[in-house]
Amino acid sequence: MTELDPIIHAAARLRITAALATLDTGESIAFPRLQELLDMTAGNLSTHVRKLEDAGYVAVEKTHRGRTPVTYLALTRQGRRAFEDYTETLRSVLGERP
Repeated sequence: MTELDPIIHAAARLRITAALATLDTGESIAFPRLQELLDMTAGNLSTHVRKLEDAGYVAVEKTHRGRTPVTYLALTRQGRRAFEDYTETLRSVLGERP
């Protein structure tokens, strides 16, 4: 049996990756908006985003809107592929056909 990606498999990281996968390629979401959508604390979200970033699955862009710092998150090409592979493997484990 093929193993599920342990980076994505953690519940919080799966939720983050799934949410980011709903964005079109090249789109990003502000950190506070994702935090609100997932109902996660800033610290918890930050910790899991860091794991995904270290794996090359999430791109983090820190910028400013006026004088206010803003952090944007997006799936990388590698992250999108990993999520697609993860969902395909999960379907296989569950006995579903593509």
